This record gives sequence, structure tokens and C-alpha cells, in this order.
Amino acid sequence: MSQEPQRNRLPFEPKRKKPAKNNSTPKASESPESGKPKDTARRPISKEDRAIPEVVSQRMVSRMAILCGVPTALGMFTFIASYFVISGDLFPLPNFAVVLVSMGCFGLGVIGLTYGVLSASWDEEIPGSLLGWQEFTTNFGRMNAARREAKQKSQ
Repeated sequence: MSQEPQRNRLPFEPKRKKPAKNNSTPKASESPESGKPKDTARRPISKEDRAIPEVVSQRMVSRMAILCGVPTALGMFTFIASYFVISGDLFPLPNFAVVLVSMGCFGLGVIGLTYGVLSASWDEEIPGSLLGWQEFTTNFGRMNAARREAKQKSQ
């Protein structure tokens, strides 16, 4: 019987134990009359256990603010600059040029959001690198592994 390799857990991901298989003899943690586990055997996972730690969250937010904020601001600046170019009659500026440049900037902002989250170190103790390429590859791999695992469970 081959066992599937277990995916790497996130540093802040709660550890879940798989439920024990039901045997005919009750275990020490089970009540003898019902054969079911006692309530004290498993503690439900709280919201605090599932939440992203504050340090990691701040890391993600700061990266997203820079990587999304700058292109989005440039996209809005495109409209202002094109208004002054057209109203000042500096040179002919076609409408599609304004649309393409602004859409490109807003598209880079969306990509910056994604990269900002995935390039931040998800480990509380490790701050990560400036560009975050190593963290991006690690976190992207985790995301794909979780997606594949969820796809297999749904089939």
C-alpha cells in the first residue's frame, strides 16, 4: 500500500488529527458504554488558531500596498495626465492609448496584489527577502498542492 506524501503545512496552520478508525474494543479515551470518544479528547479549533498571525498579515499588507498601490496610482494619473495633454492641445492623443495604458496599470495592480500576498514570508520568525522570489515559489507551490488536494477530495 503506497502512502501519498503529505503536503508541507503552513507555519501558522493548525494541526488536525485524523479521526481514529472505529474498532470493536473501546480505547482509554472512549467511554465504555457508548464506544465514542469523550468530549475532552478533541478540542475544536478556534478562530484565533486559524487566523493569520499579525506579523505575517502586516508583511502581506505592506507588500500589497506597494505592489498594488503604485500601479493603481499610475493608472489614475494616466487619466489626469491625458486630460491635460488633450485640453492643452500639446499633441494628439488617441483615446485607445489612454485606455490601454490605464488598463495596463490597473492590471499590474491586480498582479501586484497576488504577488504581494504570495511573496511575503508566511513564517512568523523569518522576515523574508526584499523581492520575495523564494517565498513566492514556496507559497505558490503550497497553494497548488492545496488546490490539487481539494480537487482530489471532490472527485
